[in-house]
Amino acid sequence: MSSMASNITPNILGWDIGGAHLKAVLLDTKGDAISSIQLPCPLWKGLDVLQRGISTALQALNIEPSSVCHAITMTGELVDLFENRHQGVCEITKVAADLLGEQALFYAANIGFVPLQEVAAVSENIASTNWHASASVLALHMQDALFVDIGSTTTDIIAIKDGKVVCAGLSDAYRLTADSLIYTGVVRTPVMALAQKLSFEGNKVNVAAEYFATMADVYRLTGELLPEYDKTETADGKGKTPLETARRLARMIGHDVVASDDAKKWIKLALTCRDLQIQQIKSAMLKQWKPNIPIIGTGAGSFLVKAIADDLGCRFVRAYELISMRFAGQSNLVIQHDIQVCFPAYAVAYLRVKSLCVHKI
Repeated sequence: MSSMASNITPNILGWDIGGAHLKAVLLDTKGDAISSIQLPCPLWKGLDVLQRGISTALQALNIEPSSVCHAITMTGELVDLFENRHQGVCEITKVAADLLGEQALFYAANIGFVPLQEVAAVSENIASTNWHASASVLALHMQDALFVDIGSTTTDIIAIKDGKVVCAGLSDAYRLTADSLIYTGVVRTPVMALAQKLSFEGNKVNVAAEYFATMADVYRLTGELLPEYDKTETADGKGKTPLETARRLARMIGHDVVASDDAKKWIKLALTCRDLQIQQIKSAMLKQWKPNIPIIGTGAGSFLVKAIADDLGCRFVRAYELISMRFAGQSNLVIQHDIQVCFPAYAVAYLRVKSLCVHKI
């Protein structure tokens, strides 16, 4: 370790580099959370967006890159900026290493952490394995469970059995086939992806196959999407007031909204969309869930995980409740909520803490 004294174990900054968001969680040497941040980071617009995002996060957290160790996981290699996942992994890791220095290691699932020079050889193990980091940490604390992470864009459904992560394959292609990955989330998913028809005022109405509204509009109207997780630009680039939100959702079924409208009918339409998304996620969960097995929820859409667990009559556990959550300095509900939505960043940092402890022994 270059700039650090060899007898000092540094804090760990965990990064989750997504295609739309950048998340970071700082842990101390005991694995306790110090601070966290989530930023919009539309990576498809260019690598300079990622560069600015990392720099902004470091500045907001008041961290000098060389003063901490970095643990990095990602899903951003999927964006159409890159020709393929391998290229995406290689280019993202190069940007991260340039900004964060030699203290940056990259999570490669069962292989563990690797430095930049080994990334190209194991890119398949790095690409979109942030879920593996999360599930691996939770498996340290619960022998049998179903882990469900509903994020802004996707849903991960991972079984934990006998304290081990159950995953026959790591790739998105495999996981989409196995229903352990579903491309549906509570912010960025287009409403048109839910169904071809929506029930409205006693009729089945065809859904416009247009990017008029997203699930963020749905959960803004139901009141379930917290403002701090509602960071993505709207489909029409306009505001997020109830009226503007209802207008976007109504447009999906050919309706206009005026200020004099009864808001209840648009909230009812939002609840119809909510039910459809829940059915999709629940159907996939039931392929892995067994009675009496608890369900662990995390992500911006963990409220949906709880709703499904309640419907199944099983125990629901928030991911952060499992990990003896302590906060360096003082209890902080803001960090607690951030870790719930930034859990892969927390998890990859925690695994690096454990790795450093092993190496010290």
